[in-house]
Amino acid sequence: MEYLCYHRDRPGSLPLRDELLEAHWSYMDGYAAQMIARGPTLADDGDTPTGSVHIVDLPDSAAARAFAFDEPNYQAGAYRDVLVRRWRNLLGRTMWDFPGGRSGGNRYLVLGLGEGQPADLTVPPDRNELIAYGPLLSDDGDTWLGTAILLRAPNPDTARAALTSDRYAEIEVHNWQFGGRE
Repeated sequence: MEYLCYHRDRPGSLPLRDELLEAHWSYMDGYAAQMIARGPTLADDGDTPTGSVHIVDLPDSAAARAFAFDEPNYQAGAYRDVLVRRWRNLLGRTMWDFPGGRSGGNRYLVLGLGEGQPADLTVPPDRNELIAYGPLLSDDGDTWLGTAILLRAPNPDTARAALTSDRYAEIEVHNWQFGGRE
């Protein structure tokens, strides 16, 4: 089962995140075989971390929660909150299989928080700019809660337009970059 975990930074936590960078990477190295995508979200300056996204394939929701809440930055108090949702990998690939590679262009995390009838359950015809795409689901996988996308786009408005805007209570767009060891 696939899960999206989005840890949002606590204000002023950058020194703590810097101190724990190796511990964070080492922790994530233990999940390398299960990792679909990972990387930091960034402030508008493109450099300051604001959060951390991980999409992982784990046995169940208990394992996903353990993954999210045992993470060193979370344990040390660097994050203000964590979103953990089942997710379905509609592209059937990892971020490392993205034909656009690790760098080049603007990358975004788009989170559409659902409202009402499910939307955007099929991959758009132009898949070339999609890094990861899938619905956010309840723990049992039966209820649609939204959609999460990692993509390359020219700007935040274009990234937001990847979702059917009137079908979501809220759409968040975050600068994002490929994560992990260089």
